[in-house]
Amino acid sequence: MTSTWHEFLGSAGARIERRLVGDFGDATGELAAATTATVVAPLTHLAIIDVGGDDGAAFLHNQFTSDVNRLPAERAQHSAWCSAKGRMLASFLIFRQGPALRLRLAAESATAIAKRLQMYVLRSRVTVVDQSANRAIVGLAGPQAVAALQATDLPQPASVLGTAAFADGVVIRLDERRFEIVVGADAAPALWKRLREHARPVGTPVWQWLDIEAGIPLIGERTRELFVPQMAGFERLGGVSFNKGCYPGQEVVARTQYLGKVKRHLYRVRLSGPAEPGDVLSAPASPESVCGTIVNVAPAPGGGYEALAVIQQTFAAGDLRLGAPNGVPVTVTALGD
Repeated sequence: MTSTWHEFLGSAGARIERRLVGDFGDATGELAAATTATVVAPLTHLAIIDVGGDDGAAFLHNQFTSDVNRLPAERAQHSAWCSAKGRMLASFLIFRQGPALRLRLAAESATAIAKRLQMYVLRSRVTVVDQSANRAIVGLAGPQAVAALQATDLPQPASVLGTAAFADGVVIRLDERRFEIVVGADAAPALWKRLREHARPVGTPVWQWLDIEAGIPLIGERTRELFVPQMAGFERLGGVSFNKGCYPGQEVVARTQYLGKVKRHLYRVRLSGPAEPGDVLSAPASPESVCGTIVNVAPAPGGGYEALAVIQQTFAAGDLRLGAPNGVPVTVTALGD
């Protein structure tokens, strides 16, 4: 997050801790509003990496799990980058803007991932630029989200994962009621002022809860190299191609799919107490086993917390606890429920 954007949000009433916007003075009310109202959130937990050059698309196609070569100009695509063991180093939303491919990922991972990608460029005509200081991301969600875009003269992608460019950035449609707007950092304050006339400002945790409700995991530093993509449901999101050529970890990912070895899956869980990504889940019936891992977590409307967790299938319907077998109980539901 740029210092200018950070300072502007502070002056607009944001409570900021560790460079993340917690709320705008009413965390409980903001969460409640997200269930029925139209809200706008600064997505300071996300960042952008630009990959350009004549070989940029081919380079990412050979590194990532999705079919980057088939990504159309006005579409976004979920993807992941894996280690040689098939474990996810990071997750992305990829889209094109002008000649560059943009990678939206966890802000805490952006610097390290940009440096690591650069190591693999070798003699390819590829540029990798961490745009954390130059790009801001704003989330817009709710029943009047499309009307808010129209009122602020922003384009509205017609289909889910469609993109539409405007003078200072691009709008990405995540689903029927949610949009991400990637904009130049200098233009972000003016955009925010226009959007808040039509939507209630809310903190970043509200958006994280909306992602959990939508079943969209975000791999960050605490969950790096813990999961193969299928454990986190990336094939369900279209983030894994089983028809493309090789990429790091491809043999493991393919073997896991075709031999039916995916024994851990993504679930939504509810907890009465706080948790962190990477925290483990245990079962009193099997106290020596780690039965699951928290991927993302956020405060929930009405109290408590909701999370996405990768859980061993045989334990998903049983008694699960956060941390030790005598820890806080968790309630597990399938993503489709």
